[in-house]
Amino acid sequence: MKIVSIFNNKGGVGKTTYMYHIAHLLERRKKTVLLVDLDSQCNLSAYSMFDSDLEKSWKKDRGNSIWNALEPVYERLGDIKKRRPSLINSNYPNLYLIPGDVLLSNFEDTLGNSWTSAKGGSAGDLRVQSAIYRLVLWAAEKVNADIAMLDLGPNLGALNRSALAASNYFIVPMSPDLFSIRGTQNLGSKLVLWNKEWEQCKNSYTGNSIKLPNGKPIFLGYVMQQHNVRKTESGMTKGWSIFGNQVEKAVRDNIISKLQPLGQVHDWGTDFWNIGKIPNLHSLVPYSLNARKPVFDCKAKDGLTGEHITRAKKSIENFTSIVDKLVQVI
Repeated sequence: MKIVSIFNNKGGVGKTTYMYHIAHLLERRKKTVLLVDLDSQCNLSAYSMFDSDLEKSWKKDRGNSIWNALEPVYERLGDIKKRRPSLINSNYPNLYLIPGDVLLSNFEDTLGNSWTSAKGGSAGDLRVQSAIYRLVLWAAEKVNADIAMLDLGPNLGALNRSALAASNYFIVPMSPDLFSIRGTQNLGSKLVLWNKEWEQCKNSYTGNSIKLPNGKPIFLGYVMQQHNVRKTESGMTKGWSIFGNQVEKAVRDNIISKLQPLGQVHDWGTDFWNIGKIPNLHSLVPYSLNARKPVFDCKAKDGLTGEHITRAKKSIENFTSIVDKLVQVI
């Protein structure tokens, strides 16, 4: 079982939509997928579940949200609460979700406050730092998952440090704009620092009762997101191309050059890390959100008409090459 985080410290790049569609295609290929919503905005959960089911996941006594699972650790009253993940939809029998929760932001403070002691080898604080990792392992085993995909919020805080440390791999969705490019500048440096600090945690811990993550997530590549399509060499409008053509260099300079010496960059054998391009799906996305199914599964009964039906069906082509690469890895 592999753990893959979808992460960019710049928001608005379409990561949740991307992850949702990739997960459904992996499920189509007979892979059992566990989704974990670690973004306090809960967009993935809202996309996947009806409101009534989401509210049930938040119930303190019986709910299976990520916060309910981690709350005993937050309160230092126990370890992770083991609750079975939710089956998203009976039409997708191998696709599960640990629902998100706006209260998850509380756990960020505990992770931050316990970090210094964890680096000193404190068992109690390492139990806090490894809680997300251990929860994902347990839930994945419960549903016999082939892959767990973690949806992370757009920041470089303690919660994402813990989630990325728990991950085998990570993918960075990129929007071809100035802010997305600038967001790469501190991403590589931060991951180098976290690698060093996780090594300190592992080396300082002398016990054997807590399963600690490796703390060395491998960069699989980036996905170009939300560009407007044109029949040009780049496939984008001229305006989008201005920044789109800068993305590869920014990723090489700011992520690959820093992580490659640490063995944290996957070698595709191509010396190229753009693993896919997903154009802006525009008005198709609201139909998908409302139906709680991928764009390519939306039909006339979901409100689509005319050209929309054809575009929705063909949208699957935008995700196929990315899924092919993930299947190679898992």
